[in-house]
Parts: sequence; C-alpha cells; structure tokens
Amino acid sequence: MKLDSAIYLDYNGTTPIDPEVAQAIVPYLTDHFGNPSSTHAYGRPAHQAMDEARRSVAEFIGASAEEIIFTGGGSESDNLAIQGVAMALKSRGHIITQTTEHPAVLKCCRYLQSHLGFNVTFLPVDRTGLVDPQALADAITPQTVLVSIMHANNETGTIQPIAELAAISHERGVLFHSDAAQSAGKVETKVDELGVDLLTLVGHKIYAPKGIGALYVRAGTPMDSVIHGASQERGHRAGTENVPYIAGLGVACRLANEKLETDMPRIRRLRDRLEQRLVSDGWILNGHPVERLPNTLNMSKTGLDGEMILAHTPAIAASTGAACHAGRTEPSSVLLSMGISREQALGAVRLSLGRWTTEAQVDRTASALEEAAVTVKSSGP
Repeated sequence: MKLDSAIYLDYNGTTPIDPEVAQAIVPYLTDHFGNPSSTHAYGRPAHQAMDEARRSVAEFIGASAEEIIFTGGGSESDNLAIQGVAMALKSRGHIITQTTEHPAVLKCCRYLQSHLGFNVTFLPVDRTGLVDPQALADAITPQTVLVSIMHANNETGTIQPIAELAAISHERGVLFHSDAAQSAGKVETKVDELGVDLLTLVGHKIYAPKGIGALYVRAGTPMDSVIHGASQERGHRAGTENVPYIAGLGVACRLANEKLETDMPRIRRLRDRLEQRLVSDGWILNGHPVERLPNTLNMSKTGLDGEMILAHTPAIAASTGAACHAGRTEPSSVLLSMGISREQALGAVRLSLGRWTTEAQVDRTASALEEAAVTVKSSGP
C-alpha cells in the first residue's frame, strides 16, 4: 500500500482501501452494473455478489446471512437500530445509552427525546471510560426498550464489557445494540459471544470504502424501517443497493477475519512501543490501560495544546480526538465526560495505527512529537 509521505496514524478516522477490496469493486462499476433486483442477465451477477458479501459479513461476526442489512454507513446503521426498535416498541418509550457514545447514537437518542417524547438515560463513565454495569441495572425500568452502548470508543479505544451489559439488559427483557465501528477487525467481535441483538459495522473502518455499512439484526428482533420505499433488504432499508461497495465490504470482512490473529499482535506491539517512548517523555495515557483497542493510543501532554503539537508535526497525520470534531478549539467531550481535566484534555493527541504502520514510522512519530512538544513549550502561551 503506497501512502503519502506523511505518516498516517489516523486509522480510527478512516482506513485506506485495501487493494484487494478495490479490485473486487471494479467489475460491479463496469461489466456487472445491473440492478440486483432485476431477474435478467444483468441483474443476476449483481444479486449473486450481494449474496456472497452478505455471507462474508455474517461469517465475520458469527451471524446468519439473513440477519445482515446493508446500509449507507455507520450513522445510518445506528439510526436504523435505535429508531427502528424505538418505533416498533414506542408504547414503552425509554432508551439507555452512555455519555461517550458516537454522535450518531447521542444525537439520534436526543432526537427521539426532543421530538417524539422518549425518555433517555445517559449513563456516566469512569475515568477510564467504562460504564458501571450496576449503573445500567439501576437505570432499567419496565418502560426500557433498548440499551445502546458502543463496543469500543473511537477516541480512547476503551472497550466496554458488552457481554455483561447485554446480559443485564436481557435479564430484564430489554434489547441491546452496540456500535462496533471501531472494534470490528481489531478485536474479536462475535454477536453470540457479545450477546447483542443489533450490531453496527462500518466499511471505511475496515479498509473498505466510505459510504457502506451493515447492521446485524438478530432474528426475531422487532424493528420498524426508517428509510421508506421499496422492499430491499427485506423491507428494512429501501433503496437500490450499492452493489460495488457491498462487494467491497464483503471482501474487507473476509480479509479482516483472516488477518485478525496476525495483524493485531503486531500492531499492539507497535502501539506499546510508541506509548513507552511518549510516557518516558512525560505524556499521560487517556483511557483504560488494558481494556482498549490494540491499535489506539490517546495521550496528553498536560499544559500544552494538542492542536499546536500536531501543527508542528506536519509529517504525522493524526488527530486530537474524533475526526468529525477536527478543527475545534474546545477539548474532547469524550475526555471531559471521563472526568479528565480541561487542561489535560486540551493536550490530547489520538494516534491510531493500522495495517500498514511500520516500526520505523512509530519511532519517527515518537521523535517528532517529542521535538514538537519542546518547541510548543518554549514558544509560550
């Protein structure tokens, strides 16, 4: 994979498209362009490609192909899961989530709260970003229809105890959704082991294109449609399917499944190497020291501005938080929700490694960040 000269350490923001994925997409942009709902010679190859991709996505997470719905991305999958269940069970009308969720979940819940009268409970997290299982148990009422808690945080990498949280929900007859946009392909993400009823997957986090995602819906889960129209995706998601990107997503899931056991130990070693260098230079870890993604490192240089540090390291492509928040001068709301001080949060930098990160890049990054921190500190306020 040929990348630009800048060292790319923003794999949590988006991943490059794997060459094998790109190759799989091309035939469905050219020769096999037919509508997959058509029964003629041009439609059949497109339909077959979708079937194959659906099986690949299902195998990736340990599901049945019939439980996979293709969507336009993670935000749509989250909205379909939350709004779909909420509207199907609207006579009860209570949803539980937590404060460090992705905006796709938080804003969807707030929309249901402000426009449709749903009650929403936003659970707090501790200083490492973890939800307290007892807090979830205490929050569930007879009116609760859904709990939505992400598998792993996109900024800190903190991994939630999803299996335990889902079990608590199910004991009380409540459905459970998890956004696995960041965890899929980085840690084992099997729906039965996690115990979830709905699971969000995102293509551009696992080396597929942007604009494609999937939602796992366990058989028998009540869910209304959100996008209305024809009966594609078994009536759950109207609109002619994006066959080229669906084919790409299928290959990306297959590759992620195949590479998980070899890629992640290597990436974890590189992350730990980078962390050790930065800790020795006075940086502080944000997030859980153990229960976190193997590729993610959120570090702060307290007293300095993370944006300024990155501005002095143009050879590094990284972020100070979630990519969708880039450019803001305010500290990360995720870090503030964890009880981290404003000063420490302002000094945060998120470094996320991936498939093509090398040891040499990690060492160059550590040196560049150490030099930048000295420069920013000497320049004063």
